[in-house]
Amino acid sequence: MNILILGSGGREHAFTLKLLESNKVNQLFVAPGNAGTANIATNININPTDFKAVKQTVLDNDIKMVVVGPEAPLVAGVHDFFLADDALKNIPVIGPKKDGATLEGSKDFSKQFMQKHGIPTAKYQSFTKENLAEGFAFLETLEPPFVLKADGLAAGKGVLILNSLKEAKAELKEMVSNQKFGEASSTVVIEEFLKGIELSVFVLTDGKNYKILPSAKDYKRIGEGDTGLNTGGMGAISPVPFADEAFLNKVEELVVKPTINGLQKDGIDYKGFIFIGLMNDHGNPSVVEYNVRMGDPETEVVLPRIESDLFDLFEGVANQTLDQKSFSVTPKTATTVMLVSGGYPEAYQKGKEMTGFDTLENSIAFHAGTTLKDGKVVTSGGRVMAITSFGETIEEALEKSYKSIHKIHFDKINYRKDIGFDLV
Repeated sequence: MNILILGSGGREHAFTLKLLESNKVNQLFVAPGNAGTANIATNININPTDFKAVKQTVLDNDIKMVVVGPEAPLVAGVHDFFLADDALKNIPVIGPKKDGATLEGSKDFSKQFMQKHGIPTAKYQSFTKENLAEGFAFLETLEPPFVLKADGLAAGKGVLILNSLKEAKAELKEMVSNQKFGEASSTVVIEEFLKGIELSVFVLTDGKNYKILPSAKDYKRIGEGDTGLNTGGMGAISPVPFADEAFLNKVEELVVKPTINGLQKDGIDYKGFIFIGLMNDHGNPSVVEYNVRMGDPETEVVLPRIESDLFDLFEGVANQTLDQKSFSVTPKTATTVMLVSGGYPEAYQKGKEMTGFDTLENSIAFHAGTTLKDGKVVTSGGRVMAITSFGETIEEALEKSYKSIHKIHFDKINYRKDIGFDLV
């Protein structure tokens, strides 16, 4: 079977590698892909939100399944586009339709969903420039720090956590009145700050049945000791040591089951991944947010730990037979460390030649912001490559990742040297 993967990051390289393990997969196409996917699949240089180009790619290459990596095509309705087209409607899309993708596309919608279905989350209210004064009044009822979230997609940059009430009011005005994050912040969700330790749990569902994938913890800040600006993610660990069986049972009962049941009650036919961002407060889970796809770099530690045939699981999603599919996970720990361009997450240069990544023995190099130029691999993004390793312990896996990183070179390479520091 020929499969098309939409996206260009480390997540999509991880999907490509995992799907190639299946003997049912003939050929893989990745749109637009990166230098890593170019090495093992066929890259197609199109934008995943250009649905006409996606259709042409599917028809030209006899594609029989589409796997959607990033959120933008899902929120824009790529799955609905397929279902509405006679030539495409029988091709399964792994990823929710537009109504389900609103769980990530609108913070306000997802908070309403959680409230409606009794899923534990922080108390909140939503505001626009029309009721800005009420927003100020609501902030005054909360204890610092104050959490402000742009309602729409803001490329991971739409969340502010502020310690000063004065600053929180100024930023709220900036977001709703001056569109600090564009259209995404025309509505802003203000919520109470959740205390605890953050982690993510991933679910694959066919709309009725589900499999809970390995837990993971990622590291968002650019600086060591979790300091500095937020990024798309600087590394990840799986499994999460503090997410023991008792805690994960609570997550399943209090969060996963009500989420799947809530989608069904609301008439949302959801096929794909649900990324549940959680806070663990003394063993009690609360939902920080939903995403409607796998996380990145979490995918680079979650997928390698899955021992089952990923294509077989995707067939179960497509045919609503996920409950009949076998599912197993290695008990080993996986760690990934993200190599980034100097200057990221602010201004950085592209086009830096990379060497050494093809000599790794005990790690997997997942390409993210890379491309081919004159036959050489060069940097093309802020987050460049994720280096994943296995170990019996977090320390053993990290030691392998960092040893591998020392073999990789490009100008102004940067990475955090303390991934997993809080877990060991």
